[in-house]
Amino acid sequence: MLKKKGIIRHIIELGIIFGVVLLLRVFLFNPVEVIGTSMEPNYHESDRLWQMTFIEPERFDIATFPSPRTGNLIVKRIVGLPGDTIRYEDDQLYINEKAYDEAYLDEFKAQLDGNQPLTNDFTLETLDATQSATVPEGKYFVLGDNRQIADDSRYFGFVDKDDIQGVVYFRFFPFNKIGVQ
Repeated sequence: MLKKKGIIRHIIELGIIFGVVLLLRVFLFNPVEVIGTSMEPNYHESDRLWQMTFIEPERFDIATFPSPRTGNLIVKRIVGLPGDTIRYEDDQLYINEKAYDEAYLDEFKAQLDGNQPLTNDFTLETLDATQSATVPEGKYFVLGDNRQIADDSRYFGFVDKDDIQGVVYFRFFPFNKIGVQ
């Protein structure tokens, strides 16, 4: 009888351990792989990231969601929050008419010749995919960092809040770039 209680106790302990590991995997250590070059120079093809699935995305967070075109999980930067006005003019981002520095684009901007912008001018109203004065409630405006080739909200429109699967917080591969994002 004593041996039977010990076996049951070990089974319960293993069940608890398995449950905790599963919860950590689903909510805290949810891995994502970067596909494509739309987030270069900050994230490259095959970079491996961990995302949190239970936090509210904030401006300039890196978020994951299914592509509106293919359904594959993609990684983009959240630029516009609900109620924001967004425009780009002379390679400068304006949110609610306030200029924002995008230091994460400096490497790409330095490679351009003097006459070529990294991001072409636009407003939410002039984009065919959005045609709105502001980001609607429950939606986000996202951009890829590699602005000249990225398929993002300029082309597929706003991203629904419910489609956001997580916010990236840690890169675990490649090993020379490991760290909190």
